[in-house]
Amino acid sequence: MKEIDKMKQGLLYHPFSLEDNTWLKIRKALKDFNESEYWKDPKPLEHLRSFFKQSYSDLALVPPFYCDHGINISIGRHFQGNTGITILDEATVSIGNDVFMGPHVSLYTPIHPLWAPIRNKDVELAKPITIEDSVWIAGNVVVNAGVTIGKGSVIGSGSVVTKSIPPGVFAAGNPCKVIRKIEDEDIIYWERMYKESNHE
Repeated sequence: MKEIDKMKQGLLYHPFSLEDNTWLKIRKALKDFNESEYWKDPKPLEHLRSFFKQSYSDLALVPPFYCDHGINISIGRHFQGNTGITILDEATVSIGNDVFMGPHVSLYTPIHPLWAPIRNKDVELAKPITIEDSVWIAGNVVVNAGVTIGKGSVIGSGSVVTKSIPPGVFAAGNPCKVIRKIEDEDIIYWERMYKESNHE
């Protein structure tokens, strides 16, 4: 079995022996985007997006941005990503609609073996990450392999998400845990704030 097939199937594989060259292909696009005057020249971002499995023209992304392959990344509509986002996409990374990410958010799909003699053989495996619709991930959050963050949830800054988070909650900490549900009182407060800020 080829190493790329092992990677796709969630088996241990040698990351330095992958038969495809997607890691190399995207390097120049990343370099061009990260050095671009993105606020007035959209072409480097458009070129970078062409490597993604899915994305939309309303995607907003502030460089620098880093990923491994690009082809395993799917991003929904109205995505806003602040500076310094890192996505290690050895497995699929699925990001829904209306997702906001603060600065220096990191999504890590690779897993290295806990047992050193196996780890030292330069093998790893990867598990997918799913970020559902309308999630806000605050700054300096790490999301680990195999995690799903449920629709409408908020992850507090500096959190390390090691297990899946249900929909409609505020979660934070290291390891990240549910703090509370997002309640009707939150909805009333933020709708009032929106109205008082002359948006209606």
